[in-house]
Amino acid sequence: MVKPAVLFTMAVILCGNVSLCIAEMDHQAHGMSMNMNSDGMVMNTNHHELPWGCESISEDYEFSVRAGRDYAKDNPGMVFGMNQHEYNVAPCSRITVTFSNEDEVRHQWMVHGLPGYLYPTGMFHLEAMAGKSVTGTFIVPEDHKTYLVHCDMAQHMEKGMKGQLKVGRGNGDLWNIAKVSGTYRRADYLPEFTFTIMSFLGVIIFLLVLYIVRRTNRLK
Repeated sequence: MVKPAVLFTMAVILCGNVSLCIAEMDHQAHGMSMNMNSDGMVMNTNHHELPWGCESISEDYEFSVRAGRDYAKDNPGMVFGMNQHEYNVAPCSRITVTFSNEDEVRHQWMVHGLPGYLYPTGMFHLEAMAGKSVTGTFIVPEDHKTYLVHCDMAQHMEKGMKGQLKVGRGNGDLWNIAKVSGTYRRADYLPEFTFTIMSFLGVIIFLLVLYIVRRTNRLK
């Protein structure tokens, strides 16, 4: 599967310069609806088609997301960031995102895990060139689920461009979401309070060993 960033780069190369391309392109690329201009790209936008199980649009949400290095200052170890890393919406709601890139490099705002019959590859994708903004709309299903939001540019997610879209109650928090969840990843088969349990057992074992040593010394 060709990544959206690769498709966008190929278009830039073929045109010589994005600004010299056709002002707006609407076409199907590997089954994905793409709208591209000199500001960036919007992929798989959906204003009206309802996911299965949704009888109507429950609510409309508008998010203004700003991305750049300045938003990583309060997140130690990170290089990039966003003004908002968590988004809470109702099931069957319509979401419009305006994504503004305040950096000198490209950034993306992507949602994964959406139903493939509406969103090819299960993805909604925004990509903004340096200093530009793009806007797109999509509709979420009725399921209570937590979706990954991230930038797919190399190392951008690992360096802070990661968030989560929580529909309804969601199904838990993703790991390493700034100001939301911890920076370590807990394996799915481990209990939720693994660290606390292991720390408690460590203290018990230490006290038991200490007791045995002292008792042994008294018997000598």
